[in-house]
Amino acid sequence: MGHWLERNIVEPGKLPLLLALTAFVLTFVITRVITRLIRAGKGPFRNVRAGGLHIHHVVPGVVLVVVGGFGAVAGSRNGLGAGLAAIVFGIGAGLVLDEFALILHLGDVYWTEEGRKSVEAVVITAALVGLLLAGFSPLGVNDLSADELQSRGAVIANVVANFGLSLVALSKGKARTAVFGVVVPLVALVGAVRLARPGSAWARRFYRGRPRARARAGLRAYHHDRRWSRLTRTLQDWIGGKPDRPEPAALPASAPGAGPAPGSGPGAAPAPGPDSGRR
Repeated sequence: MGHWLERNIVEPGKLPLLLALTAFVLTFVITRVITRLIRAGKGPFRNVRAGGLHIHHVVPGVVLVVVGGFGAVAGSRNGLGAGLAAIVFGIGAGLVLDEFALILHLGDVYWTEEGRKSVEAVVITAALVGLLLAGFSPLGVNDLSADELQSRGAVIANVVANFGLSLVALSKGKARTAVFGVVVPLVALVGAVRLARPGSAWARRFYRGRPRARARAGLRAYHHDRRWSRLTRTLQDWIGGKPDRPEPAALPASAPGAGPAPGSGPGAAPAPGPDSGRR
């Protein structure tokens, strides 16, 4: 393991990327644990407020991203400074993407259905950075043998092919399949050969004059969402916590069981007619 780490991470200069990814994932996990404890009213943690203003953790996250990013650009690629800048950047990115939905909707949607987008953004980002980290690139590695060069070339060709299939899957409206298809072989192939989702760029381009294909795509999307939506929601709830249930809408005053409206009881004056204002 030590030889593999030295050969594929340290020697090509990927150690800062590994540190940033580790800090990113750990920050997200720790932040979610703390926010769930605050939500449940347990532990010593409380929301940060300044003069009655709730300071969301995306604010220090932006500061850390700026500091770590500029520190990485200004410093060298190797050494202690590069590692510290990578850790600071990873912590800041974890805090920012944990509230990605807040930035997207410009509202406090952390514990709502829209807040699930933050979990999706973190998972997708971690998968893509992990792909960059695990890529067996020959660049930066010294004294490669012919067998090593051939094996690394095969891996790179496989990644490029998967990436092309992932672009097709993405154009068919299958974002999750496209992302994980870059990492896991054959996943992108499945997404690329199956029917596109209704409303996707592929469907608008190629299904415009094919009503049967549009109908089949809509039916398949319905059955797919019905089959997998519960599992997806369970996984998202386990990672990010269950969203708040929307409050039921209040019944209007004239609804059945709401009681008589003001002025409608016995002895009340009749409602003014169309000529009641005329003299």
